[in-house]
Order: sequence, then structure tokens, then C-alpha cells
Amino acid sequence: MGSIKKRDISGKETGTVSVDDSKLDCKANSQMIKDYIIAIRRNARQWSANTKDRSEVSKTGKKPHAQKGLGRARQGSFAAPQYKGGGVVFGPKPKFDQHIRINRKERKRAIGYLIANLIKEDKVTILEGYKEDKPKTKAVASFFDAIDMKSGRTLVIGSCPEISKNAEDQSSIAFSLSMRNIPKKHFLYANQLNGYELMLAQNIVILENAADDVLKLIEQGA
Repeated sequence: MGSIKKRDISGKETGTVSVDDSKLDCKANSQMIKDYIIAIRRNARQWSANTKDRSEVSKTGKKPHAQKGLGRARQGSFAAPQYKGGGVVFGPKPKFDQHIRINRKERKRAIGYLIANLIKEDKVTILEGYKEDKPKTKAVASFFDAIDMKSGRTLVIGSCPEISKNAEDQSSIAFSLSMRNIPKKHFLYANQLNGYELMLAQNIVILENAADDVLKLIEQGA
């Protein structure tokens, strides 16, 4: 039986949330995780790099020099790649869609697997009772210090206000604004979670209003 510690904003432990081992036993392998991360990285690119070949550059059609009589190699166009301003050979072209389609089931399994691993390693904390509606960086910084997450890369997960429409979800916005100036601390809503951020995270803090959403993601990956 796995468990997640619950703490208040002062860092004091207030309880635990139990998670069944069956939910933590996500059916994912290292190759699936690797493929998923590579797909995220490649899809983040714009794929807009473009170069002109010799047929596209703007050059005169005049022959560079006479074909014979000068003792030089014959040349036919200033647009040739050996001339300054000439066309590029085998340069990048945005002609083809380079994006990789991510299978929905594999994505869910990968996210569930990564969260489950962090729970097993006791690197997940639930922040209980945070209901501030205004940013307070000092209080949030003190919280990270109290739970020994000052130096490492920490991912904070909150509930999306547009989805739940709960008045308490304003605390998610306040928390995200409070941690903007704290280094190595990143905030995501539960519906924005992706494997790349989970791979980079050394610790996870889940706001109480997003705990159910995160546990559902683990169940979907099991």
C-alpha cells in the first residue's frame, strides 16, 4: 500500500492519503517512456527551418565566365552552391509534417507510470488547506524550505479553474503567481500534465483541489 503525505502551508504533516498497490502497478516499459518523451520533444519544435536551393535564389542567368580559353573549370550559373549567395545543397525544408502522433493509451500509461514511481520513492506531497486568493511569495518559499524542496526541481500541480469552476480553485492561480520568482519551481494544471515535465521533476507538490485529478491519471495508466 502506497501513501502520499499531506502537509499544510507551514510544512507540518497533517495526514496521509493511501494509494492501492494495484493502482501504482502501471503497465509501462522503458521503451514506451522513451518513445513518448522523444515525441514530446520533437512536437515542441516549429519545423519552420527553410533554405533555398539553386532554383529558388535570385541570381542573374548570365554565365560566370567563358566556357573555354581561361583555363578554369566550366561554370554555368551564379546560383550554384559554390558561389557566395548560391543555393544550399540538401538544406532543411518544411515540406513534410515531422510531428509524431502519440497514442492516447500509451500517453496515459506513461504519465501514470511516472507519477506512480515518484509516489513509490516518497517524492510526492499534497498541500492541504491552502485557500489564499492573493499571491504570497514569502509564504510559498517558506513552505518549500520547510519540506526540504528548496534546491531541487519541483513540479506543482493545481486544479484548472475553467474545468472545475470551484471558488477554491482561485488558490491554484494565487499559488502559481506566488512561485514565479522561485527558481526551479514549475506550475502546471492537472489537465496540462505531460511526461517531459514529470521526467524532469525531482519532487511533486499537489494542491488539495487537484489530488483527485492526479489519482485518476494514475488509475488510467494502471
